[in-house]
Amino acid sequence: MAFLNRRDILVGFGAGLLFASRIKALHAANPRNLDEKPKFDTSPFQLGIASGDPSPDGFVIWTRLAPNPLHLDAGIKHNRPMLVNWEIGEDERLSRIVRKGQALAHPELAHSVHVEVTGLKPDRPYWYRFHIAGYDSTIGRSHTFPQFNASPTRVRFAAAGCQHYEEGYYTAWRHIANEPVDFVFHYGDYIYEGGDKKDGIHTLNGRPFKALRRHIGPECYSLDEYRRRYAQYKTDEDLQAAHAAVPWIVTFDDHEVDNNWAGDSDQYGTPPDIFRLRRESAMQAYYEHMPLRLSSLPDGSHMRIYRNLRYGDLMNTFVLDTRQYRSDQAYADQTATQGADVWSPSRTMMGAEQEQWLFDGLARSDTRWNLLAHQVMMMNLAHRKSDHSELVYSMDQWSGYMYSRNRLLQFIEQHCPGNVVNVTGDAHRHFAGNLSYDTDHIKPVSVEFLATSISSGSDGLGDDDHFSRSVRRENPQLLATTDQRGYVVCDVGRDLWTADLKVLDKVMEQNGNLSTYASFAVERGKPVLQKS
Repeated sequence: MAFLNRRDILVGFGAGLLFASRIKALHAANPRNLDEKPKFDTSPFQLGIASGDPSPDGFVIWTRLAPNPLHLDAGIKHNRPMLVNWEIGEDERLSRIVRKGQALAHPELAHSVHVEVTGLKPDRPYWYRFHIAGYDSTIGRSHTFPQFNASPTRVRFAAAGCQHYEEGYYTAWRHIANEPVDFVFHYGDYIYEGGDKKDGIHTLNGRPFKALRRHIGPECYSLDEYRRRYAQYKTDEDLQAAHAAVPWIVTFDDHEVDNNWAGDSDQYGTPPDIFRLRRESAMQAYYEHMPLRLSSLPDGSHMRIYRNLRYGDLMNTFVLDTRQYRSDQAYADQTATQGADVWSPSRTMMGAEQEQWLFDGLARSDTRWNLLAHQVMMMNLAHRKSDHSELVYSMDQWSGYMYSRNRLLQFIEQHCPGNVVNVTGDAHRHFAGNLSYDTDHIKPVSVEFLATSISSGSDGLGDDDHFSRSVRRENPQLLATTDQRGYVVCDVGRDLWTADLKVLDKVMEQNGNLSTYASFAVERGKPVLQKS
């Protein structure tokens, strides 16, 4: 990617054929400082492999060379570009190779590799691996999507995120690796930016908590610190297994940068020009460690992450970004009553450009279903901190941006009623419920499944704590919630969408037991959840 300047790349985005030819030229070129005979003392594939953003003719495959991933230099002795071989096969042993080539691992991008594979057959599995200096990566499995005009009968996917390394094992990722799903949607909080607590103790769920696994290093501000944090998380074998099993569709939330950041504002009141320096480091590290296309390459502190992916005529997936363009949270980001600022048309969750992109995409969509895959809760949930206190709402969720929320739900009602499903996360609990846009229009226009965390929140408190009781009592649109770890599996058919809320009994010990907390179904054209 270092062979084209930023202007050339952006021009290429606007002209598909020109862009494709430049990508071909980019892959064919070698820099003068190329390390032609790289050597490693151990395998450089310590962080595993991944694939993502499937299309009918391909997908992205990813790896990062890091023989000693927890060192700030990742164990790379000669910090120069290197050529990495890759191959795609039709069978799991890679005995029938259909595509192969070389990709440059640039030191500017922490020797990460993003190969946009094309020319494959639609709607079938493929296997892939990387090779350099006598070392092979593990073999990963990916899958192309159906042709846009194909009519698949179903698609299955898992939704998950919030994987705090200190607060539990990644048992849920091992289970997801074994699920018969077509892809994973990761809603964000892939890492947590906080530093190591010297005694390993902090407060969790209102009680002292001793970290199961310790973060290495201080709170992340620099590019090197973010890179090391991703490397630490990616050394987990269960996470690596889930990446190697199926393609992922990813987006970020707040902890990839800083807790509850919003646009150019962080939680500390840092001047925007200074905060953007931190955000630039965080965005680059995120791109370096995710199976993303070149179209998501950061430009300074900005990264284009919202996009859509189509699965035949069955489902259009709109991946949203509710962090980079939002207004700062109202009322100092405290849980609060919904005052005038919450309803102000001057405050936005998605920004005008992204909102118009989404509205245009939904208006044109001709698929059976539309999936809105985003970060934070859409349901407008109230709760009371004590039995007789006032109703309060989260200012970090869509309930703190009611003008933007209601504009979106009204658009759904008018242009694509009955076929939009929201899948979200961030709240460290399972939630399932119906979506209406105000008390005068209580008829649901969409539904939401919010996937609980992989490990954040540790073992949790179940569904009989004060918050669970309060939120169920105050919100008839809410049909289920529990504070346990796990994920959601969605099974999407032509006329019926079902979702299983999976939970683990424990994550502070290995091999927790998996079960289904609740299952729901929604019929196309009838946006009301039914318990199944």
